[in-house]
Amino acid sequence: MKMTEENNNNNPTITVEDVQRLIKKKDEIEEQIKAYYEVLEDQGDVGMHAPLVDVEGYPRADVDLFQIRTARHSISCLQNDHKAVMVEIEEALHKLHARERAKREQDQAEAQMERMEQEASLPAPFARVDAVTQGSPAYQAGLHIGDEIIAFGSVNTSNFQNLQNIASVVQHSEGKSVSIAVVRNGQKVNLNLTPQRWSGRGLLGCNIVPLHR
Repeated sequence: MKMTEENNNNNPTITVEDVQRLIKKKDEIEEQIKAYYEVLEDQGDVGMHAPLVDVEGYPRADVDLFQIRTARHSISCLQNDHKAVMVEIEEALHKLHARERAKREQDQAEAQMERMEQEASLPAPFARVDAVTQGSPAYQAGLHIGDEIIAFGSVNTSNFQNLQNIASVVQHSEGKSVSIAVVRNGQKVNLNLTPQRWSGRGLLGCNIVPLHR
């Protein structure tokens, strides 16, 4: 079940491209501020607060007053714009991270639900592998300790009575491939095991115990 994202004027969906556009806008504002500061520097480095009148109170004649006033006003406006776009970037990043976190949580919940549904659809195991000898037929077939058996040849959950059922299949299948189905980490795993003589005891090289449920 997939959840849909709402996208309207009151709660627009923020994308990575939106954040990149805001960062580009911030960079452009910073470049403009830098350019206006260079204008002030060219005018005797008057900065934002140096007086524009002489000691007698008359407008200074050694600088371009219009350029200075224009640059100062533009810097002031651009600084306000810069603060505003920084707030936008912060909010956009927060929304983007929150959405990504929500999506991860949703994906995890859906994956868990799928695992639960799969586990619920699997037959109940009737035996478990509690030992596997390295180099044995069971080891070569890929059996793991902890595997829970749901099918061993013709033996399954509905007809299993005791371990003699499995022993009978093994004895009649020496040198022949036997299909096995086990549950491992909640997943069904199909294996092919060939009972045969090897350097160890028995034909399998593993220990199987019944499960009483």
